[in-house]
Amino acid sequence: MTALVLLSFLVAYRVYARYLGRTIYQDDDPTFITAAHELEDGSDFVPTKRPVLFGHHFTSIAGAAPIIGPCVAAYWGWLPALLWVVLGTIFMGAVHDYGALVVSVREKGRSIADVAAKVVSDRVRLMFLCFIMVLSWLVLAVFAMAIAGLFMAVPTSVLPVNIAIVVALVIGWLLYKRQVPPLVPSLIALVVLYVFVWVGTKVPIDLTKAGLDLQQANLAWLLGLFVYSAIASLLPVWLLLQPRDYVNSHQLVVGLGLLFLGIFVAHPNFDAPAVRMSGDDAPSMFPFLFVTIACGAISGFHGLVSSGTTSKQLDKLSDARLIGYGSMLGEGALALASTMAAVAGIGLVGFCALPGQGVVEDLSWAVYYDSWAHASGNKAAAFVIGGAAFLQELGISTLLAQTLMAVLVISFASTTLDTATRIERFIIAEVGDAVKVKALANPYVATLIAVVPAILLATLRVSDGSGAVREAAWALWPVFGASNQMIASLTLLVLALYYWQRRRPVLPLVIPMLFVMGVTWFSLVLHLLGFWAEQDWLLFGLTVVLSGLILWMSVESLALFVRLLRERRANPDAPAGD
Repeated sequence: MTALVLLSFLVAYRVYARYLGRTIYQDDDPTFITAAHELEDGSDFVPTKRPVLFGHHFTSIAGAAPIIGPCVAAYWGWLPALLWVVLGTIFMGAVHDYGALVVSVREKGRSIADVAAKVVSDRVRLMFLCFIMVLSWLVLAVFAMAIAGLFMAVPTSVLPVNIAIVVALVIGWLLYKRQVPPLVPSLIALVVLYVFVWVGTKVPIDLTKAGLDLQQANLAWLLGLFVYSAIASLLPVWLLLQPRDYVNSHQLVVGLGLLFLGIFVAHPNFDAPAVRMSGDDAPSMFPFLFVTIACGAISGFHGLVSSGTTSKQLDKLSDARLIGYGSMLGEGALALASTMAAVAGIGLVGFCALPGQGVVEDLSWAVYYDSWAHASGNKAAAFVIGGAAFLQELGISTLLAQTLMAVLVISFASTTLDTATRIERFIIAEVGDAVKVKALANPYVATLIAVVPAILLATLRVSDGSGAVREAAWALWPVFGASNQMIASLTLLVLALYYWQRRRPVLPLVIPMLFVMGVTWFSLVLHLLGFWAEQDWLLFGLTVVLSGLILWMSVESLALFVRLLRERRANPDAPAGD
């Protein structure tokens, strides 16, 4: 099964990606000058070698979400999760990422929301930018909380994750100041990182041992992470972001290789049923499967990365196919590994401790997924312990295997944190341009605005509809999945309009756009009904506001689409737009 899925990804890249590039995106123009060359500034616009940029883009999109989503969605059985990961990745997510990258490059590195001004209207542009800005604050807060939680739960991971930052700075200096070819230094860096993974098992860093209580330790990690992400987003992209992501991409390839090798060695049986209908406390499989697994099938955040940072570094337009479509296939492989860990790996685990159930003597899928509350509350635990079980089949010790898995998760979550902060800075600058506030174009002002609201979301505690008191970001998180997918559908809509105006075939864009928009609207309506019944007015109000923005943008964009269709039929020989 695993080999068949990986083969399908390879065939999709060789066949479908080539079809898209030839007929719609037309990315084989050797004379086209990319924004990285035309606007090169040594900081954000930097022409980058294809392997290095692939590493940056791959690890920026492959954060914690393609791990957590499949782990939660395995509640509904292995077949729905597997089908959505495979079909969503090939026909929706990779198409979306690839298209967003090409269009942004052709529009001088502008974000997809900014491109909406040219394609639809300035009003849609501003609403799109505001929508993305709010969602990015939420992403920053939740990813920082997830990393802080993993630092506290797996203190052996702290040292190797932070050593990777120092190593990346050295690699960046070697690559861009000494012009050293990237492969050998990055492989040496990878070896150093794995040495420190082993050292980390001997030297765990636990702030509670330094006299802090759990809440103080969590706050210390949160503030440290936000300070780091702010500094990283302001540094030239070649100094830290690119080399760190490049090294992390090697780590992810090695980690996935070991996981899949462990699967082939273990030959585990599926511990989960093929399909399980929703229990009493669980949402219905349709439509919530499609918003629970977002990254790993299709994700609006990927379009922000493609048009936010990656498009400003693309050396040649022809590189977009590997970086845009190929990276999404890589994330699909990560989601596949996460799914296998959840539906088969945890069946190999005996004694363990779970966030939801506490200490478990003999773990199985039935125990892990005994309720929706536990399935969603355990988050990425199935990947860490199930994946570690696969690594143990290769003779790796339990502690080292779990540390390797934790470092894998944290490395990519922190990479996404870096990238999301930089993207938020760009978005805030574009908002400033839209509303004519020049101060927002200042990178330090924009970074401060990017980080402070995220800190508040991560630290302020509010009461949700059930009466439980928790961090504001976790309270708001239930609307993220649907909102993220709606960004993806709106991005596909902008892409479809962009290429329709240029007389290209757009069905490969329109079909996934309609599907994702339909299931997302369905889930938003069900969310609204649920929040109303629970009297969760915070989430109800936020969902109403976001839904209003989405509806306005959708109606205005679809009205333009209908008008263009009528014009096309009335004047079929009219020249294509520029």
